[in-house]
Amino acid sequence: MKTNPRAIARQRRHIRVRKSLSGTPERPRLAVYRSLHHIYAQVIDDNAGHTMVSASSLDPELRGQLQAQTEHSDKSDVARAVGKLVAQRALQAGIEVIVFDRGGFPYHGRVKALAEGAREAGLKF
Repeated sequence: MKTNPRAIARQRRHIRVRKSLSGTPERPRLAVYRSLHHIYAQVIDDNAGHTMVSASSLDPELRGQLQAQTEHSDKSDVARAVGKLVAQRALQAGIEVIVFDRGGFPYHGRVKALAEGAREAGLKF
């Protein structure tokens, strides 16, 4: 990753966005990371420096649900399910309003599907 120009460009974009974006206890940050096969989401309070809620495509709860649907799920469908799961967990923790941090990734495809899934489940951002 140290020499991959796309990864370096993503890190620069993420740093540039994070200069003006931070999570507070009243409005925490929903950070998204996607790899080639999986997607991860965390709700973070940057003032305290800890993760309040998290979900990923590797969650056992989600894996069983997705395997029951189809054997070959679309990655965007998986991302939407992760968004719904992180939103449900956030609402249970008393978090309703968040700031969306796309992590330097374009707001397109799986990142957009995760955001839409979180909105459908009741998070506001």
